[in-house]
Amino acid sequence: MNTLAKEIKEQLFSMADESYRNFHSNLVPGVHNIIGVRLPMLRTLAKEIVKGEWESFLQCAENEYYEEVILQGLVIGCAKMDFSFRLSYIKAFVPKINNWAVCDSFCSSLKDTKKHQEEMLSFLQPYIHSKEEFSLRFAIVMLMDYYISEQYIDMVLSLMDSIKHEGYYVKMAIAWAISVCFVKFPEKTLIFLQNNHLDNFTYNKALQKTIESLRVEKETKNMLRSMKRK
Repeated sequence: MNTLAKEIKEQLFSMADESYRNFHSNLVPGVHNIIGVRLPMLRTLAKEIVKGEWESFLQCAENEYYEEVILQGLVIGCAKMDFSFRLSYIKAFVPKINNWAVCDSFCSSLKDTKKHQEEMLSFLQPYIHSKEEFSLRFAIVMLMDYYISEQYIDMVLSLMDSIKHEGYYVKMAIAWAISVCFVKFPEKTLIFLQNNHLDNFTYNKALQKTIESLRVEKETKNMLRSMKRK
């Protein structure tokens, strides 16, 4: 094992919290390699890594443990580099995504997408049409995180309507994205909810997530409840 990779692994185990590991394991079903390090601590560690030889870290990083993979994604997100280089690192990382938590923490770390929206949108096209559950979820969450705006809302709703995939984590990501669309653009999203091609599960989950939002008024929530498909 590379010395740097070994040091990082030892550091992760020194940060482990068994009670958190047990709790978090229940949230990420099917993932059995969790050390038990909280995400804020991983973000802090990633910021420390990018102050030094972060490229060496990404070259030698291991994928044995869940946190090792998340840490790689966070480093890719916060290291200072040209956007074209970041895209190459993103492309190499996406195949490592095998659960919702790695996916979503990675997407939220790619904040310079805000400065390169058109470039990222072009990059996302193959993932938007992917048959792989978590590659597709990656694209959906990226759209949700960075493209629910005046400029892109119509495109986002259209894409959510066009995606057809039986993966649970794809359907839940679409529902989540639509709920965020509703909070930010209620009129357009309501029209979408009244006329769409979503399967019943995804549609009802979108309503549920919107109803659960603290930013939606009670009267609106009652209306949404009446729209549920049987």
